[in-house]
Amino acid sequence: MVRSLKSEADGHITVAGANLAAQLARTGLIDEYRLYMHQVVLGGGKPYFQSGLSLTLKPLGKESLTQGVTLLRYAPAG
Repeated sequence: MVRSLKSEADGHITVAGANLAAQLARTGLIDEYRLYMHQVVLGGGKPYFQSGLSLTLKPLGKESLTQGVTLLRYAPAG
């Protein structure tokens, strides 16, 4: 279903959530990862990448946003 949605979409499809993103990554359906880094220290929570998911990524760019947020962009390598 996601593969057909991707082929029909004219623009970007945004996905949030480690579990859904991991499923899409395993099937090769993610073209770009956007990591928004906030300078906040918290004591726990869900990891950004699911445990056991091995990714090889190449950097696409870095952008400083407002309020100390940094956007890191990566693409799957290979």
